[in-house]
Amino acid sequence: MARAVLCVLDSFGIGGAPDAARFGDAGANTLGHIAQARHQAGDPLRLPNMEALGLGLAARAACGDLPAGFDAGPELLGRWGHACEISNGKDTPSGHWEIAGVPVMFDWGYFPREVPCFPQDLVDRFCAETALPGILGNKHASGTEIIAELGAEHIKTGRPICYTSSDSVFQIAAHEDHFGLERLYEICGVARALVDDLNIGRVIARPFVGEDPASFERTGNRRDYSVPPPEPTLLDGLKSSGRQVIAVGKIDDIFAHQGTTQVRKASGNEALFDATIDAIADAGDGDLVFTNFVDFDMLYGHRRDVAGYAAALEHFDGRLPQIMDRLRDGDLLVLTADHGCDPTWTGSDHTREQVPVLVYGPGIEPGFLGALQTFADIGQSIAAHLGIGAGRHGRSFL
Repeated sequence: MARAVLCVLDSFGIGGAPDAARFGDAGANTLGHIAQARHQAGDPLRLPNMEALGLGLAARAACGDLPAGFDAGPELLGRWGHACEISNGKDTPSGHWEIAGVPVMFDWGYFPREVPCFPQDLVDRFCAETALPGILGNKHASGTEIIAELGAEHIKTGRPICYTSSDSVFQIAAHEDHFGLERLYEICGVARALVDDLNIGRVIARPFVGEDPASFERTGNRRDYSVPPPEPTLLDGLKSSGRQVIAVGKIDDIFAHQGTTQVRKASGNEALFDATIDAIADAGDGDLVFTNFVDFDMLYGHRRDVAGYAAALEHFDGRLPQIMDRLRDGDLLVLTADHGCDPTWTGSDHTREQVPVLVYGPGIEPGFLGALQTFADIGQSIAAHLGIGAGRHGRSFL
C-alpha cells in the first residue's frame, strides 16, 4: 500500500478561471504576472523542478499563455493538469474543502464594505461576553496595515483590533504580551459562537509583538476557528479507515480539527517544508501528509509583493527535490493551490483563478492528466490511490 503527500501552495493560481469576471478578477493570473514582471526586469523566473512536473504547460492550458521565460517543451517527470473551482467563494476553507472532495455550494456570510462593518448587536454581545471595554478597527483592512495603524492604541486601551476582508472572516489582532495570547484565543472562541448565525466561515486570532508601529510584527501563533465542512471529506474517509492524516501547518484549523490524526505546527514556508519532510519519514502505508505553504498568500500575495512571491517560489522549487527523493515506490506527490492571490492585482484580496495540479511519484507516467472541472477530482484521485471509497463529488484522474 502506498502513501500520498498533498502540498497546497497557498494562492498559487495560474489564471484562466471561467467565472473570474463574476468575482471582479477577469485577467488575474498569479503565476503569469509574476513571471512577466521578472522577465521584464531581465531576471526570468526560474522554477525548473516544477516546470519538469508540467507547471508551464498547465498554465498555458488554463489561460492560453505560457508564462514568460518558461520552456514550451520541458523534459517531463510527472503528470500535469489544471483545475477549476466550483465552490461559491474564493476563500481558504472553500478551496481546501473542495480539494478534499467537498465543494462549498452554499453562500458564506460577509461583512459589508462600510465603516463600521460589524453589526452593532454583534459588537455589543462580543464585548459583554468577553468583558471587553470595546473594540478597535471595525472595518475591512489589511492585517499588517491595521496593526501599524491601531497597535499602539490597542496596547494603551486593551481593546482588541477587529477587522474583516472580502473573505467570510472575523479577524482579531491583539498583542501577545500586553493583551495575552491565551486571552486572545479565549475571545476568539466567544466570537466563533457569535458569528455562527451570520454564516461566517472563520474567526482568526492574529497575535503580534513589538512596542511601536515600526516594530509591530505578527507571530506564528495564529489560530483559525473554522466551521466544519458540510459533509465528510477525504480526511474523514482516511481516518475512519484507520489511516494516519498528518496535518502540517494550518490544515488542522482549516478542517475544524476533523479528520486529522496528527498535527505538526510550523510557522513560515521554511519550517513548513522541514515539518513536511519529517512527516513523510513518519508516514506509513496508506497515510496522507497534507501541508499548506501559507507564506505565498499571507506574506506576498495579500501584500502585493511580486518580488517576494517570486523569491519564495524559487526557494520552494529549489527544495522540492528533497520531497521527491523521499518518495518510495507507489507513493504519490500532488502539488496544487486553493485559489489565486495575484500580487499585481488591485486591492489585497484573493483572486478567482484555476490552479495547477502537478503529480509525481516513482512509476508515475509523465503526461497530461486533464482539465479538471472541480478541485474535488484531486481528493477523489488520492482516495483511489490510497484504496478507500470514493466521495460524492469529482472523479479520479488516476
